[in-house]
Amino acid sequence: MLNALTFDIEDYFQVEAFKQYIRYEEWPDYPRRVAENTKKIVDILDERGVKATFFMLGWVAERCPDMVKEIAANGHEIASHGYAHQMVSKQTPQEFEADLAKSLEILEPLAGTKIIGYRAPTYSIIKESFWALDLLVKYGMKYDSSIFPIRHDRYGVPEAPRFPYPIYERNGQMMIEFPVSTVRIGKWNFPIAGGGYMRLFPYAVMKFGLRCVNREGQPAIVYLHPWELDPDQPRIPNISITTRFRHYINLHATADKLRCLIRDFDFAPIRKVLHIE
Repeated sequence: MLNALTFDIEDYFQVEAFKQYIRYEEWPDYPRRVAENTKKIVDILDERGVKATFFMLGWVAERCPDMVKEIAANGHEIASHGYAHQMVSKQTPQEFEADLAKSLEILEPLAGTKIIGYRAPTYSIIKESFWALDLLVKYGMKYDSSIFPIRHDRYGVPEAPRFPYPIYERNGQMMIEFPVSTVRIGKWNFPIAGGGYMRLFPYAVMKFGLRCVNREGQPAIVYLHPWELDPDQPRIPNISITTRFRHYINLHATADKLRCLIRDFDFAPIRKVLHIE
């Protein structure tokens, strides 16, 4: 079974959990570590010749254009993570459209191809922001991976389908939604797709979960952020205990878990898994 491997390319100071501590206007004041951490990811993938989808934040691409060009030249897929890492559910349709358009304007010349995939910051396409799906189709997106079929304090559509499915815009155009992978136990979906869940639980838990998805005859999708491979990143002061735990837990182990993943499973970019030309 061919599974999708994805990375959300943003820096440590841009995560949603730090929004109340770091204003957007302050981002340039923080030392950037995203390029070196993304290179760690690319180097690990090169060890086994694995290709992946990189959901690139426009703000980062604007400042690290050579990084984007190198990733694309290495055979990976470049997709959009928006421009300013603003939750879709907190934007107006006009704000979201401007953010999406700006990201595509930056990314497409660097990638050397049309961008056909999108992932919302913090999986923030929820029931109240489903209007964003029409705009994604309008801008030529062939797939989206923003819907997480779980319950969470920031995101989630727990009743959404667990596996890739078509979404139709009002005029009949289609886009495929590739929801973040979960395991169904009883009435509940449990996240096993990566990120903080991958850092929190032993690797065996994630391996078991992905095997369960594949045994259902479906591809899994895994995600990580570059900062999750960076135990030496600057610590943000005066944050809550919950935020500190979620962000910094087991950063030292992520690189080894990623190596285990690409050893035990077959991965490819989303467009290849979904057979999108």
